[in-house]
Amino acid sequence: TEPMSSECFGNLLQITLSAEYFEDKYLSFSVIDQSGIAWELDEAMAAQCGYTVAYSSWSSIEFRASAVSCHSRLEVSLNVYFLKEISLLSLLGRNAKAEMDSSWKGTWDKLLTDAFSLQVSVRREIPQSIKDLIQDAPEDWTPVFPEAKAEEASICQIVFHQPEEKKALLVSDAWSAGYGLHTTDTRVLLRIPHTAAQVQLVKDQGITFSVVKSSTLCKHRWMILMVDTTVACPVDGVDYMNKTITWTVPKYIPPLSAGATSFKDVLVEAGVDLHKLSAKEMASRKYVLLNDLNAITMKIPIGAEGGHYKTSVSNGQLGAKYTINLFLKHQWKDNKWGLTKHTIIKEIETPFEQVELAITNSSNLNTRLMNVTVGTFLPDVELVNLTIEGITVAATEAIQHGYLIYRTRHANGSKSYVIEVPLDAPNIKKEYMREDMRAYTLNVTLVFITHPSHEAFVVPVITLSAVRDAVLPSARGFCDGRNLHLIITHGNVDQNWLPFISDWHLTPEAAQKYNYSLRDNGTHLAISVPFLSPHVNYEGFHTSGIKASLYLTLKDGITLVNRRDFSVSCRFSPSELIQCLPNGTVIITAIKMVGVADLDTSLLVLRDRQCKPSLVTEKTATFKFNVNTCGTSRKFNSTTMTYENEILYLRPGNDTPVSKLKFVCLYAVKQTVDVRYESKKTPLPHIKPGFGSLALSMKIFKEKSYSEPYQDWEYPVIKYLREALYFEVELLQPKDARLDLNLNDCWATNSQSQDSLPQWPILINGCENNKDSYRTVFHEVNYSLRVEFPQHLKRFEVRMFTFVQGSTLLHE
Repeated sequence: TEPMSSECFGNLLQITLSAEYFEDKYLSFSVIDQSGIAWELDEAMAAQCGYTVAYSSWSSIEFRASAVSCHSRLEVSLNVYFLKEISLLSLLGRNAKAEMDSSWKGTWDKLLTDAFSLQVSVRREIPQSIKDLIQDAPEDWTPVFPEAKAEEASICQIVFHQPEEKKALLVSDAWSAGYGLHTTDTRVLLRIPHTAAQVQLVKDQGITFSVVKSSTLCKHRWMILMVDTTVACPVDGVDYMNKTITWTVPKYIPPLSAGATSFKDVLVEAGVDLHKLSAKEMASRKYVLLNDLNAITMKIPIGAEGGHYKTSVSNGQLGAKYTINLFLKHQWKDNKWGLTKHTIIKEIETPFEQVELAITNSSNLNTRLMNVTVGTFLPDVELVNLTIEGITVAATEAIQHGYLIYRTRHANGSKSYVIEVPLDAPNIKKEYMREDMRAYTLNVTLVFITHPSHEAFVVPVITLSAVRDAVLPSARGFCDGRNLHLIITHGNVDQNWLPFISDWHLTPEAAQKYNYSLRDNGTHLAISVPFLSPHVNYEGFHTSGIKASLYLTLKDGITLVNRRDFSVSCRFSPSELIQCLPNGTVIITAIKMVGVADLDTSLLVLRDRQCKPSLVTEKTATFKFNVNTCGTSRKFNSTTMTYENEILYLRPGNDTPVSKLKFVCLYAVKQTVDVRYESKKTPLPHIKPGFGSLALSMKIFKEKSYSEPYQDWEYPVIKYLREALYFEVELLQPKDARLDLNLNDCWATNSQSQDSLPQWPILINGCENNKDSYRTVFHEVNYSLRVEFPQHLKRFEVRMFTFVQGSTLLHE
């Protein structure tokens, strides 16, 4: 279609522009005067000069110009007016200029109202005599006569009748105030903006009118002419009921027919977009035009042909309004003013009605693309930007963030927007659902604007696609002589899952506390737990072995919902629970079986009930004693010595054991071994000096139990004289059970330098200083969860002292 076309309707020239052609282009209107100067059109100029710009539908923009506009030239021929020229400049983004010449033939409307102004034109071919003017309207003559008499050339003045006063304006002043006055040899035309101060609101038959009561007086040569230029335009009179627009206009408006007593209709016709509709055309569109005694009524079904819907926004909500540009032409004769022609051009807009927006997920899982369609929208909507994870991105730049956006047009002129984004895009949220299903969630906010009003609204888009691509973690378990092992192979859903043993979160710090091993290389998670550990379940005790199990659960890192359970079970030899050392020391561990809920391991004792466990956990109790103590019995035969004792469980206040566990240690009495040897002179044994790196640590503990060392932030430690200091020296590396740590010399100084003087020996050749008043006390180190190799530690106790010289204290 052509981007422009022109047409004449009565005394109006209409230029129609294709909205589709001008889409995405800057569009403004300028009119060109006779000197070739372009004046950009705004609402004030439109009201003053007789121009109108309107959207008649989605597809067209209409520019209307009155035959007597500010920039048209007229010629008279037999009372028929020809519009010789009007030039229109539209800026299309490429500065193209469009000039149009159009001829117009038609008759004048006395009264015309549109969206911008009220217009009245009066014929003055046969002026009244000055005498008659004075007699008919002496109140209007008085203010104009002095000016008119003083001027040699033509002069005009407008007198506005208002309830409180009359106001007279010369044409130059009226023009500056936004009024438009045009005259020909036989016609006076006055245009008044709807917003003018002289506009009054008057009610008639329940309908409000904008009314301007005025007289226009012109002096030309020897004659003064006064004409009534009163005009009225209905403001309301529109109802919306039962999906129907009802527009009612009183037929004989008092301000326009003052003094008349009899009326006769000459013409009643109506149409849309300045096109007159016949009765047949109205019936096909289901329009109704009623001409009653006192009113003319038009009824239009909402949504009917001739109007169009436009997008509207109310409080951020998306909606639509139906708009139709109606015109009504009414001509009548009365016994006072003769023929009156009244034309009303009215744009009617229905109230806001909210629209539900469809969001359709058409994702193609085979290509791993999320495909979401938003809409449909009316053509006056445009997507301008997106908000992705709090970042606003222009729609034209969305492709740089992985979002492909395009629009689709439908046969009825509406459109939809389609968003495509890969499932593996960083801002697509992935979440495990169940079995082999993962949920992919698109969460983006779209921002739209409407044209030409530039109202903004947002559409949150949250869509979910379920895909069968979940790979769950798997595990294998095994045991060696002293540990249970679980190796978990990661899937694609457990990046944020956390390992738990029961309700205990297995962190690297927690694993180190219990001497567990926890390693994760990104693809595998490896866990190793000793057989005798607080988190191992003991489920069966037989002479053939002890069934021990480790249960591990992977939980969601956010909701802590259980996601996956793993376990490993093995049988360990009962000999793992007891050690019969050659020096007569027995170390035995009693275990609490699953299902024995009320057993308190701290209440376990040996036959000698004063012999209590040296190490207690929730599930174990470890005893360390000599075979000659704790009520141990012994038997001899020719080959073995048998030592026997029992672990008893006593409830508080009851001396009768609830349970007993008997254990024995067997030692060979005599053992003969044949050894072949030959005599050889060998040198005396000696130790060769060696060189290497040893990692040692020395700590001070708060109590004799050696359970809590002083931390770095607690130094310096404040102690009083003769208070005990508990020292622990530990061999950290290498972890070799064949090594024993022996302390040779240990001394104290008065400063942080080990070589400073004075010095006082605490240990000499591995023994306490016998010259010390309070000798150093050594403490035995036993096996525990923290102590894997007791021979790698030395513990001793020193009483607090100070350095003196004579009777004077020495300070650093």
